[in-house]
Amino acid sequence: MRYLGVDYGSSKIGLALSDEAGTMGFPHAVVSNTPRLADELAALIARENVGAVVIGESRDLAGGENPIAKDARALGALLTARAGVPVVFESEVFTSAEARRAPEKQMKSRAAKPRANVDASAAALILTSYLSRTDHE
Repeated sequence: MRYLGVDYGSSKIGLALSDEAGTMGFPHAVVSNTPRLADELAALIARENVGAVVIGESRDLAGGENPIAKDARALGALLTARAGVPVVFESEVFTSAEARRAPEKQMKSRAAKPRANVDASAAALILTSYLSRTDHE
């Protein structure tokens, strides 16, 4: 089964797709958070034959919900209703920071370039984390 990973943000949404076997997440795209987001994601779910969605669970460092968590949960409910797929939440603690660090390791001494795909990379980390610890067959 194929999975969609979502790194939810107030202005940008990072997306990742798993391989067909559902074993690892790969960065897919970064889209704008607009009123049409749920419909756009439902279309992607249908087009890519996605069977489940994994949304990053946004928490503050003390473990409580932060302001973005409510909107991410609302998106999850909309996706279940519109696309008919289950939605699960996976911790996203430090995934954006880790996604920013990965290109720096690869670039070594070269000057830093803008990293537009950080949100998609964070979504891939969220998705891979879920897939690596879950029996999803």
